[in-house]
Amino acid sequence: MNEHCADGVVYLTASVLQTPHAFSTRLGGVSTGGLTSLNLAATRGDKPENVVENWRRFGEAAGIPTERFVHGKQVHGKAVRIASLEDAHGILEPAGWVGVDGYVTNVPGLPLAVFTADCAPLLLHDPASRVVAAVHCGWRSTVSDIEAEAVEAMGKLGAKAKNIRAAVGPCLGSCCFETGPEVPAALEALLSGDAVGLYAPEKGKPDKFLVNLPAAVERRLIQLGLAAENIELSGECTMCHPEKYWSYRVDGDARGSMASVIMI
Repeated sequence: MNEHCADGVVYLTASVLQTPHAFSTRLGGVSTGGLTSLNLAATRGDKPENVVENWRRFGEAAGIPTERFVHGKQVHGKAVRIASLEDAHGILEPAGWVGVDGYVTNVPGLPLAVFTADCAPLLLHDPASRVVAAVHCGWRSTVSDIEAEAVEAMGKLGAKAKNIRAAVGPCLGSCCFETGPEVPAALEALLSGDAVGLYAPEKGKPDKFLVNLPAAVERRLIQLGLAAENIELSGECTMCHPEKYWSYRVDGDARGSMASVIMI
């Protein structure tokens, strides 16, 4: 992925996505204390004016209008909704959807955003049908097959899997994503035995495994018909770089959130 810095705001873009998009970091905002500095969530106890200014700076840096955009209350589920202009809200307004972890649209100029702090943000774009999606892929959402829900929803707007480009932003890597046996078992069930290499026993810790979440998302997308060459992974682990990214596993609830945004 490509890293950019504009007026102190650091963000990432993916080469495979040829439409306005950005993955934020925690760098370049005005929030203070444990939320220093680019916290983009209005639900972390930050001053409202700080969150608004952070979004202004992030949007201006990335070239994406952020006064109103599609966002919701994520619950680590698999619900994906098709969004229209009426579903856009300001960051301080109540979430438009509760219990929805993915958004799809073909409306030009309508940004879609998901929030993360270790989970995998997934941005999708079919340039042929001009359809985009933003998806929150924690492990629970992934093993519930939110990727299939997103590809199906995009298909309702004319997208074809073979044309979809996908980018997975910074998230927990296999170096740090320690789980119990339930996660490998769920991945095996999701991928029908095609989970080889996605997890490994952690040395010295019985019944603990290290799981490669971004690779699991990639593997499922390929099963759904996306071409491997059209999928890009960030390769950076949020837990390994808490100075750059927000990480729930590092700071728990005393932290901010990143946002990943895409639009046509």
